[in-house]
Amino acid sequence: AGDLVASLYSGLDCEITRTNPRTAEMIKYVNNAFLATKISFSNEIGNICKQLDINTYEVMKAVGKDFRIGPHFLNSGAGFGGSCFPKDVKALIGKAKSIGYEPLILESVIKVNEKQPGRMVLLLKKELGDLKCKKIAVLGLAFKNDTDDIRESRAIPVINELLDNGAEVSAYDPMANENMSRIFGNIKYNSSAADALKEADACLVMTEWDEFKKLNKEFDMMENKLIIDGRHMLTPRKDTKYVGLCW
Repeated sequence: AGDLVASLYSGLDCEITRTNPRTAEMIKYVNNAFLATKISFSNEIGNICKQLDINTYEVMKAVGKDFRIGPHFLNSGAGFGGSCFPKDVKALIGKAKSIGYEPLILESVIKVNEKQPGRMVLLLKKELGDLKCKKIAVLGLAFKNDTDDIRESRAIPVINELLDNGAEVSAYDPMANENMSRIFGNIKYNSSAADALKEADACLVMTEWDEFKKLNKEFDMMENKLIIDGRHMLTPRKDTKYVGLCW
């Protein structure tokens, strides 16, 4: 069976590792858990750097030049989601505890990730104060760009907290509006970023869609030009109050 599976990948320029099923399963879990750890570590450093007024992106770019570390998955921001990283880290935590081991690092990976969305709302409150009846544009609902997948999207806890604080949510995602409407039927979904931004008191950027990088005059439609960027996506404008989550 192993030979048959290996033959399927024979045309690819890559090394094929042969091992037993249990080890293969563990490799996959560990791979995803390690990538998630890099993200949470970068977010932890980003949170510290923000308090120290240090540009975390400059820090992590330099750190990533170390060949032992590499440049990938070092971008600070709102955290990770999707069907793999959260599930696999939690699965490893559960398995470790089932054999009597306390996986402190893995537990911290999840804790840091779960706190990042709340930090965005805290920054919003710092700028606006009471959020009751404030119109907040949420740009990006999918857990990452180029998908309609909202599983474990960081936009979900953000929207929950906005609603808990009495805010009016005006959302837009190029692909995920319909899927998110199954979770939140009581918020406004828009067909464009411009429509979502119209008369908004603030904007939260949650997903790395390329089209968001091109936004410019659309921000002039806001009632109050406040942007909380959770993905290091936008170039600050002089007439706009720009707040980075970790920078």
